[in-house]
Amino acid sequence: MSELLAYIESNGDRFVEELKAFLRIPSISADSGYNAETRRAAEYVADEARRIGLEHVQIIDTPGHPVVYADWLHAEGSPTVLIYGHYDVQPPDPLDLWTSPPFEPTVRGDSIYARGSIDDKGQVHMHLKSIEAWMKTAGRLPVNVKIIIEGEEEVGSPNLPPFLAAHRDLLACDAVMISDTTMYDYEMPSVTYGLRGLAYFELHVVGPDRDLHSGMFGGAVANPINALCDLIAKMKDENGRVQLPGFYDDVVDVSPEERAELARLPYDVEDFKKLLTIPETVGEAGYTDLERLWARPTLDVCGIWGGYQGEGAKTVLPSKAGAKVSMRLVAHQDYRTVGDQLRAFVAANMPPGCTVDVVELHGGPPALTPTDSVPVRAALAALEQAFGIKPFLIRSGGSIPIVADFDAQLGAPVVLMGFGLPDQNAHSPDEKMNLPNYHRGIKSAALFLEQMSRAGQ
Repeated sequence: MSELLAYIESNGDRFVEELKAFLRIPSISADSGYNAETRRAAEYVADEARRIGLEHVQIIDTPGHPVVYADWLHAEGSPTVLIYGHYDVQPPDPLDLWTSPPFEPTVRGDSIYARGSIDDKGQVHMHLKSIEAWMKTAGRLPVNVKIIIEGEEEVGSPNLPPFLAAHRDLLACDAVMISDTTMYDYEMPSVTYGLRGLAYFELHVVGPDRDLHSGMFGGAVANPINALCDLIAKMKDENGRVQLPGFYDDVVDVSPEERAELARLPYDVEDFKKLLTIPETVGEAGYTDLERLWARPTLDVCGIWGGYQGEGAKTVLPSKAGAKVSMRLVAHQDYRTVGDQLRAFVAANMPPGCTVDVVELHGGPPALTPTDSVPVRAALAALEQAFGIKPFLIRSGGSIPIVADFDAQLGAPVVLMGFGLPDQNAHSPDEKMNLPNYHRGIKSAALFLEQMSRAGQ
C-alpha cells in the first residue's frame, strides 16, 4: 500500500499535465458543431484506458455521442466495480467572463481552471490514474473493474438508459462508483447519499400573429410577456411553496434524524452569502438552507425571452415570449408526473388572449442511496485514509439521472464519492478543480478499490 501511495505522490505533476491534454478538448455535447471534438474526447479516454492496462476497450456508438467501455476482470472471487463518468462538458459561454480561455487549462494558485476541470473530466481522470497506480505498482487490480464513460450527461443522458438495458450482461457488477458530486468543503471529504431529480420544460407563449405597435394596440391585445410573467408569478406562493396541483404529494420529507445530522454540518449563512455575493438566502418556509438545497423540491425559471432586446426603444407588443422552467425533485417524485402537473397548472392559469405550448426538454428521477451499503462503507473508509479526516454523509441539490437507471437496470448499489467544492464554478465561467483534492482524490479512488476487495473476503 505504501508503494501505491508513493507512486501517486511521485507522479502528481505528470498526472496534471496529462489532465491538461484532456481538458483542452472542447467536447461540448450540446452543440453539434463540436461533434468531432466530442468524439476526440471519447478517443482520449479509450487511448488512456489501453495505456494503463485496461482490456476490451471499446468506443461504442449510440444515436448520439459514443460510450467508452473497458475492463480488467482477473480478480477471481473479488467484487466487480463499475466506474461511471462523462467526458462531455457544458458550453463555456459567456466567454468574456473567463479569466483565462476555457479550453486552455491554466494553474493559478492551488487550482486548475478550465471547462470540465471538475465536471467531470478531472474526476474521471482521478479514477484512470488510480487504476494506473495499481497496475504499475502491483501489476493487477485488487477487484474486477469496468469503466463506462459517456458523452451525453450534460444533455440529460438520453441514450444511456437504453444502452444499459441492452448491455446488462456486459455491465453486470456488484457496485457502481460515480465521482460527479461535491465535498462539503475543502477539508471535509464527503459521500453523497441523495440526489435531486430534474424536470425541465420550456413554455412558449403566443399572442398576435405579428409584433404590434404598442400605442395603436396596447390595452386591447394581450402581451405574451405580461401573460408569461403573470403565469410564472402564480407558480409559487409567498412562503416559497410550489403551487402545481399535487406537487408535494409524493415528497419524502426530511426525517428528524436526518435533520439532526444536517444540523451537525458547519454551515455558516454569512459565509454562504459572501461566497455568492447575495444579501439574503430565500426559500421554502420552515426549512433550513441545507434542507432547501438538498432535500426539498424547487421550481426556478432558468431563462426568459421575448420582445425587443436591442439598444434604445422599440415600441412594439411582441408576438411571442418564452421561458425555461427547471424543477428539482426529491424522493419519491416522478418527473413525468410533475410534467403532467405543470401542464395542468398552465392550462388552468394561463391569462386570456394568448396560447401556450409546454415543451419537455429532459428529466430524470431523484435518488437515495442506503448509507449502510458495502460500497458506501468502503468509500467512507477510503476517504478517511486519504484525507486523514472522518468523512461526512451529505446530500446534493444537483441531478445525475443515470443513478436511478443504474439501480434499476443493474441492481447494484451506487456510491457517489465526489471531489467538487462549493466554489468550483461548475457550469459557470472560471470552472476550476482544487489540485490538492485532485491528488487526494486519486488516492481515495485507489484505496476504494482496496476497501472493496475486503468485501469479497
